[in-house]
Amino acid sequence: MLITMTIGGRACPVFCGKRPNMILLQPVDENDLRGLENQIARMEQRCGGDFLFAAIPIQDWNRELSPWEAPAVFGKADFGSGAGETLNFILHRLLPELLREFSLSETLPVILGGYSLAGLFALWSGCQSDRFSAIAAASPSVWFPDWIAYAKTNRNHAEHVYLSLGDREARTKNPVMATVGSCIQTQLEILRESGIDCILEWNQGNHFQDPEKRTAAAFSWCMDKVLENPWIGQSTFC
Repeated sequence: MLITMTIGGRACPVFCGKRPNMILLQPVDENDLRGLENQIARMEQRCGGDFLFAAIPIQDWNRELSPWEAPAVFGKADFGSGAGETLNFILHRLLPELLREFSLSETLPVILGGYSLAGLFALWSGCQSDRFSAIAAASPSVWFPDWIAYAKTNRNHAEHVYLSLGDREARTKNPVMATVGSCIQTQLEILRESGIDCILEWNQGNHFQDPEKRTAAAFSWCMDKVLENPWIGQSTFC
């Protein structure tokens, strides 16, 4: 069952299993929120529910999740540079509050993931911080201007990285977004060259098909990988 915790002014939906041995974090918009219970149910079915999951509501998607400013690629909304603020909230407000509230060890593995631009944010955060054991990037926006150049010169610190893409996502008239197929392949090569355990899964359909299913698959793969060498933290309440 999801509960709501207000942290730093954000109403964060939280699911806590009986004995969490890892923490899952996901930036979400209104569409993600509508499918969140189904997504969590899929992950529970796969891994038994022994995790703590917290969603981070995002109000300004293009600003709060973008690592740097860039002109609009679709629509009229330019991309801001608010990813640093969002990551700071996760590391210094959200995580400490979750650990305190549920009496969890600070050494529990943390998986950061998301869909679309939230997936790109997760990849970028993995380059910025070594706090994340795994990154679950479902259909990430690796077409983002200058992202591949950044990824080539900034190593991801996560041990495991999941990538996915729909097999029709590159079939678009938008010239920037049409590069997503080649960009995801390049991203995979960059991770492999860095010695990171990674995978690229192809899904049927375009970018808007089955986002909750794809995100659940991304987190589930990461949970499986983390559990191969688990550290079972000590929790006293959940």
